[in-house]
Amino acid sequence: MSQPLFWSHPLKFMRWAAIHKPNYFYSVAIAGAGLGILITVPPLRTYLGYERAPKIPMTYPIPKGPRPRPSGFEDDE
Repeated sequence: MSQPLFWSHPLKFMRWAAIHKPNYFYSVAIAGAGLGILITVPPLRTYLGYERAPKIPMTYPIPKGPRPRPSGFEDDE
């Protein structure tokens, strides 16, 4: 039996590839599923109401205006 051509009989070709070349077939199938998930999941999550957590601040905010000088820590002897 010869190899079926993809463009003339795609389902027959996928069946043939799954039997005779499973490593290529399942690699392409898993990559296609990953691409499909990459395209469909983010819009679906926003539709269902998922909101991302706010980013954690990496610095401490500096107050505006002059800073008071600390007092009461002098070494007076």
